[in-house]
Amino acid sequence: MNIQNTMATAVLAAMALGAATPRVFGSDRPNIIVIYTDDQGFGDVSCLNPEARFQTPNLDRLAKEGVNFTNGHSAGTVCTPSRYGLLTGRYCWRTEKKTGVLGAEGRCLITDERVTLASFLRDNGYNTAMVGKWHLGMDFPGTPGHRDWSQPVEDMPLDKGFDYFYGVPASLNYGILAWFEGRYAKVPPTVYTAKKKNDRHVDYRIMPPYQDTPEETKELLQTRGMEVAPDFIDNQCLTRFTDKAIDWMRSKADEAKAGKPFFVYLPYTSPHYPVCPLPEFWGQGKCGGYGEFVIETDHHVGRILQFLEQSGLDEDTMVFFSSDNGPERSWKNRITEFGHDSSQTYRGGKRDIYEGGHRVPFLVRWPAGIKQPGRSWANVVGQVDLLATVAELLEAALPPHAGEDSQSFAAVLTDPRADHERQPLINHSGQGQFAITEGRWKLILPLRSLGMELYDLTRDPGEKNNVIAEHPEHVARLKRKATHIVLSGRTTPGAPQPNDTGYWNSLEWITEAEYRSNVVPHKQAKED
Repeated sequence: MNIQNTMATAVLAAMALGAATPRVFGSDRPNIIVIYTDDQGFGDVSCLNPEARFQTPNLDRLAKEGVNFTNGHSAGTVCTPSRYGLLTGRYCWRTEKKTGVLGAEGRCLITDERVTLASFLRDNGYNTAMVGKWHLGMDFPGTPGHRDWSQPVEDMPLDKGFDYFYGVPASLNYGILAWFEGRYAKVPPTVYTAKKKNDRHVDYRIMPPYQDTPEETKELLQTRGMEVAPDFIDNQCLTRFTDKAIDWMRSKADEAKAGKPFFVYLPYTSPHYPVCPLPEFWGQGKCGGYGEFVIETDHHVGRILQFLEQSGLDEDTMVFFSSDNGPERSWKNRITEFGHDSSQTYRGGKRDIYEGGHRVPFLVRWPAGIKQPGRSWANVVGQVDLLATVAELLEAALPPHAGEDSQSFAAVLTDPRADHERQPLINHSGQGQFAITEGRWKLILPLRSLGMELYDLTRDPGEKNNVIAEHPEHVARLKRKATHIVLSGRTTPGAPQPNDTGYWNSLEWITEAEYRSNVVPHKQAKED
């Protein structure tokens, strides 16, 4: 019996003994909202950071009324890998994308046959929607300068399990910026722009005036222009995304109450660059434009919670909140200028293999389902675990080739005494470096000139003392387990699965011969 089935049996047994919360309509299949911020560090939620220089009352409410996972992790330390892991329950480094992120345009990293959180829920009777930033690849009609915007966008969220899509393709600095709804832009991106000075932060703005050609943009702003719609402006993203998400949920509210629940994936563009809070938030907090932008983000989370209450959906809706990675490099300036540490006590930030790169806010609120809300959970969990968690809550089995790295933490929600211990968690830096964490021990594996490091996170959460020389037994054990997870194509029990490529150079602790002789063959081997 695999771990998901074992845990499902335990939950059912608890329900039989009356341990579960009394159900309201359809509460064995709750509505699910995943709110996903961009580059928000662990210290950017006020209940997680006693020294925070701004307050996030709505995020604090999620923790107070739910479960606060204080050892929750994104799958990667940059945008694309984390989003892939969240939606598929599979580590992104198993795909062709071994480092960095995708641009706005290109083949979607999620293949059509891959089970996603959206396709799984749709196939189990949910209405599904995505509103916000995608950043997993889209196929746009034509090529730059030769577009036909009367043609549909392909290989995008509507092909990966979502019934409805409204949003932007990627981070705003990649272009092809328009308000896409379904497969079309309401106003096509037919003009051009580049980064402009940002008066409220160290980064940039994407705002009018725009130019008619990329050459005009280059003449004006010294860089070739990227495609943008005439009506696009960066500081409208949060308001538009929240408005659209609420409108869509309102249209599905009656169905939800009648037994057909909904799933909304709401990945915001904040507080990623451009940091562009609306004027009504200027002057709030004590952390400059960045603090204002997080405060605005918190405001929109509050709007979602308010809608749930007013529509009568609050009790039976599970809200999951997290961030795709740690804070952008400007976090260092905020420490000296404002006394605010976006990484809190953790080392590093976005792109880093250290905790500050991937230990992120990780909050779950579900009034009808969570026992003893207001709890914290200090054991390791990952965003890749959301798929298996949802599957267990629905008592619906995942196919053996789906969610290969996803392990359910459902028991933590429904049982305050749960002793859930996750199998080892793999983290992955923007440059391709691996780390493996099991319990209190974290081993950072070698990459080029970077050697191995071992940390006891219980005694040293800030990763200040590399104890690799003192504990060779932990090094050997974790190295062996990391190798097994890579070669097996999965973390969970079950038949080995193929990775999408052949051996790649970041696997420095595994030889190419060992890789080739142990992995399940893939269809088209490609070297990194």
